[in-house]
Amino acid sequence: MQSTQINEVLSVAGQISKADIAEIAEAGFGTIINNRPDNEEPAQLDHEAAAAEAKKRGLDYHYQPVTTGNITRAQVAEFEKLLLRSPQPVLAHCRSGTRCYLLWAASRVLFNDESALKLVAQAATKGYDLRVLPQLIDKLEAEKVEK
Repeated sequence: MQSTQINEVLSVAGQISKADIAEIAEAGFGTIINNRPDNEEPAQLDHEAAAAEAKKRGLDYHYQPVTTGNITRAQVAEFEKLLLRSPQPVLAHCRSGTRCYLLWAASRVLFNDESALKLVAQAATKGYDLRVLPQLIDKLEAEKVEK
C-alpha cells in the first residue's frame, strides 16, 4: 500500500485491502478513515470487513462515505472532527486518496482560514489535482448562508 503524507497527522491513500490493514498498523497509524462508499467498484473491501480487521489490529476505524460531487459542509466538519479526536497519525483512504485530501483541504479553508489556491498548489506537488477546491468552497459557503 502506498500513502502520501499530508502533514504530521494525516496521510491519504487509495483503496486498501485487508492485508494492507496489518501494514497500516505496523507503520504506526492509530486510525483509518474510509471515505469511499461500499460497492463503488466490484470486489472492493467493504467497510464492515475493514472495521473488523482494523479492530483486530488495534486501530480505530471510521466509515465516512462521501462522493466528490456531493460533499457537504457537515461532511467536511465531521472529517475535521475525526482528525482531531482520533488516535494519530490517521490514514484516510478512498479510491485514489484525492477525495480524502479534498475533505482535509476544505476543512483548512473553511475552519482555519487557509488559502484554497495555496492548498491546490501544495496538493499538485504531491501528485493530487484539487483544482475543484475553490468551487467546492464557494458551494459550501453558499450552503452556510442558506441555513
